[in-house]
Amino acid sequence: MISFCCRACGSTSGRLILDLGSQPLANNLLTAADLAKPEPKFPLRLALCETCWLLQITDIVPPVELFSEYLYFSSFSDAMLRHSAAAVAQHLREFQLGRDSFVVEIASNDGYLLKNFVAAGVPCLGIEPAANIAQVARAQGIETLCQFFGTTTARQLADTGRRADLILGNNVFAHAPDTNDFVAGLAALLKPAGRVALEFPYACDLIEHVEFDTIYHEHVFYFTLTALGPLLARHELEMINVERLPIHGGSLRLFAARRGVYPIQPAVTALLAEEQAKGVGSSRYYDDFGDRVRRIRTDLLKLLAELKTAGKSVAAYGASAKGSTLLNFYGLSADTLDFVADRSTAKQGRLTPGTHLPIVAPEELTKRQPDYALLLTWNFAEEILRQQQAFRAAGGKFIVPLPEVRVV
Repeated sequence: MISFCCRACGSTSGRLILDLGSQPLANNLLTAADLAKPEPKFPLRLALCETCWLLQITDIVPPVELFSEYLYFSSFSDAMLRHSAAAVAQHLREFQLGRDSFVVEIASNDGYLLKNFVAAGVPCLGIEPAANIAQVARAQGIETLCQFFGTTTARQLADTGRRADLILGNNVFAHAPDTNDFVAGLAALLKPAGRVALEFPYACDLIEHVEFDTIYHEHVFYFTLTALGPLLARHELEMINVERLPIHGGSLRLFAARRGVYPIQPAVTALLAEEQAKGVGSSRYYDDFGDRVRRIRTDLLKLLAELKTAGKSVAAYGASAKGSTLLNFYGLSADTLDFVADRSTAKQGRLTPGTHLPIVAPEELTKRQPDYALLLTWNFAEEILRQQQAFRAAGGKFIVPLPEVRVV
């Protein structure tokens, strides 16, 4: 690469892995009035640091542009609600949290997770930068601080005696462009014997299952344990345990603490060894990723062209950020897709970024009954297929685009 500087270790040795072209902000859903205005687009390129082996995008959009107002509400997903409730139950049990404990969640969204701690009587605080979402959480009785997380916020809380026994960060770690400031904030906010639990899409699953649509401007980083060890060590933290999770196409739940406080569990050693055997700490592991992405694009575009030639109608399901990446990279618009159905009432009535497809309620699938629906939120396929039994019973079929194109 001509110009590269790793946002974690500062190395200038980097390599371009995938160029997804110029893309709109994935969650910047439009109104009809917005169509008269220029729609900002930014390069979306994935690079690999060849010093610390951290995958990252090269072109950063300021977080205030991405998160000050946000239209993703976690509570609209039944799968996320079940996942978060199970996680809280596990944390309560394993860490013996109670009324004398203090839990902080970074990017707490609408309180979908913290409400479980509230119900258990455990004091907690949400930190959520999107004012509209923070307001929803507060309305549910969840104390929420509306600002971005970093060392400044962490020290403000620590200085007032609000250090945490447990810090949670679900699908936020990858969003913070200044990852050193984020991790330093974790260290500043943590009690001496506290723990951190971070969930994020696993970069090995992204590479091996061709999950390129996980890449968008909000996701600055794509983590492996190989890359995370040095980042945490820089701030006197270390990985103490890890769990592999099926959610979002494959995620990790990583536990960290101050160095030397807790023993390192075998799961960490085993996954690091697995990554080493795969060659994660080398360029060759990432060599053919771009070719595989382009091959799947060719397969889907060929299928859609055949369906349209045969006179079949096609819609889409899931006005998600990952869907935006796929639609814009594939060049899919109203010429191919009639509409996008989505369960979130906050998204209905808007238009998809870049492709400007109308977003409607999921009931429109059975009402309009297209022949096929492209499942953009394939990571929640089981839940959506169950919800859309009426559409399928009437003859509708779903096209699952990744990790390979298939019709169900």
